[in-house]
Amino acid sequence: MVRNITIPDFDFIYKLYMHPLTNPYLLYEQMDENSFKPVFSDLLDKKIIYIYSETDTAIGMFKLIPLQHRNSHIAYLGGVAIHPDYMGKGYGKKMMMEIIALGKKLGLLRIELSTAVTNKKAIALYEKAGFEKEGLLRKYTHLKSEGKFMDEVMMSYLYK
Repeated sequence: MVRNITIPDFDFIYKLYMHPLTNPYLLYEQMDENSFKPVFSDLLDKKIIYIYSETDTAIGMFKLIPLQHRNSHIAYLGGVAIHPDYMGKGYGKKMMMEIIALGKKLGLLRIELSTAVTNKKAIALYEKAGFEKEGLLRKYTHLKSEGKFMDEVMMSYLYK
């Protein structure tokens, strides 16, 4: 099941964004809880971040950001993460299928995303879900804390 986040989801979202296994592939640098509160509030207000759960247990998260005007048929998928306790158990594929179903319900014709070229597991998951590689984004993500840039692969899912 997918649902928009609520205020009680703060701890789950914060810990998933800051977890050492997921953080290098997500948007935000490491920060303390107080610094993350305005980020969380913004995500909550925009209603673009979702929790993926099974039997009321939060397992993963993602952002689905609708584009506008001539691109209103597209949403950008970001912040995709499964909690490390649930990795390697098939939940990633289930969550991706839920995301695709949500996109269809919202009337999307395209979902796009980018991920680090080194994130082989994510790329394989996205391909299993029907996403296709479209190109390379050179020096796209800057990891300030490590002083390095990462290339990302652009991928999309097109509804038929």
